[in-house]
Order: sequence, then structure tokens, then C-alpha cells
Amino acid sequence: MGIIPVNLYGDPVLEKKTKRITKVNDQLVKFIDSMFETMRNADGIGLAANQVGANISLFVIDVSPVDGYEKVKPIIMLNPRISESSEETVDIEEGCLSLPFIRSKVIRPKEIRIEYQDKDLVDRVMEAGDVVSRVIQHEYDHLNGIYFTDRLDPDMQKKIKRMLKKIKNRSLDFEYPVTDK
Repeated sequence: MGIIPVNLYGDPVLEKKTKRITKVNDQLVKFIDSMFETMRNADGIGLAANQVGANISLFVIDVSPVDGYEKVKPIIMLNPRISESSEETVDIEEGCLSLPFIRSKVIRPKEIRIEYQDKDLVDRVMEAGDVVSRVIQHEYDHLNGIYFTDRLDPDMQKKIKRMLKKIKNRSLDFEYPVTDK
């Protein structure tokens, strides 16, 4: 399958809740491999399936490029559900492959507990904090049709409005393959 073009802000597939995965086959396994390849090609650390056109509840994460996280193994999450979030929050800058050129601080819970299935549809539970928690929450939002920019205050949303329009219209030069308008 190889590298898959990334859907950008405004694409309908990014704006709706994804569907539950009920079976894993060779095609899905190849798709997951392509998601990792696509994410790494774009220097990302997380990618949701709908960001590459598939309306399914799946994301991949690889935070090993982040300083201090080199030994963290890549993660595949099918049908995830955040079941607990800490009251303590952190304000950290985020970016997104579907919103290139936009970065902004986002307030999110510092720690989470997430229930999901691995690529064999085996039920798993993970408790995560710091960068791993941040990336999981960001990708989980994608599966629910939420951009990180939806979590910004109204003043910041006004500041990025012109850039969002340029992204949506594909009137910028992108550093990785993106879908056509």
C-alpha cells in the first residue's frame, strides 16, 4: 500500500465519528503498516485512520522520535475509549498532519486511562501520562470528528481562520502527500 495521502482540514471524513472495527484481516494489517509509513514520512507521532481516508476507529502512535521516549514501542489502538482522565491538566503545544502550519497550546488532562483492542482484537487497558497521553487524546479526538483547533479559545480560533481556509483550499505547499480538494 505504501504512503497514503493525508486528508486535510475540511474534508468530510475528518468531521464525523468513526465506525467500530469488528474484524481484522490482511488488508487491515497492511493498512496499519501504511499508516505508520505515512505518519513517519510526514514526521508525525500519531495518525488516526480517518486522517488517511478510512472511517474506522483506529489510530497508531510512535513517540520514539521525542526526546526521552526513544524506547517507547509503537502503539496500535482499535476501538479505543478513554475511560478516565485526571483532574490535573497540562497546556502543551500541538500540531497535526491534517492541519499543517498550525501549532497552538491545548489544555488536556495530564493522565488518562484508555480501553482499546490490539490488532488481534484482544481487549487492553493502558494508563498513560505526559506525551503518550497527549498523543492518544489528540488521535482519539480525530476518531470523534474533533480537531485540536476546536479546543482553542475563540480569540485563537479567529487568529488561525485564514490559515485554515488556505489549508482547506490546498493553496499552500505541503511537505508530504495530501488528498486533492
